[in-house]
Amino acid sequence: MEVHDEDVPEFGERDFSAEAKMFKAFCDESRLEILFLLRSGEKCACNLLEQLNISQPTLSHHMKILCDSGVISCRKEGKWTHYTIDAEGMRKALLFLTKISETDESYVRSACIIRR
Repeated sequence: MEVHDEDVPEFGERDFSAEAKMFKAFCDESRLEILFLLRSGEKCACNLLEQLNISQPTLSHHMKILCDSGVISCRKEGKWTHYTIDAEGMRKALLFLTKISETDESYVRSACIIRR
């Protein structure tokens, strides 16, 4: 997965609501388990329910958060919904993590004014 710096606007030029929504998806053990299960490819909600120890309403709650975050995609087929990891959503998460883990020397120097 390639990460391109030009895809991320400068921090001062944006709000972080999309990133907060994205990382909310990663902040729950059940959602992390769902992502782990989806690594092998598309799964129907019925298959996920068989593999997880959660109820259908709980799965629906987690899947809504994951879909809203952009890290998974879904498609309807009859009465079932099929889920898969969204490569673009994951790329954006990785890109953001890469960006915030870099030291921006120009920001560090301009953030504080030393007074004597």
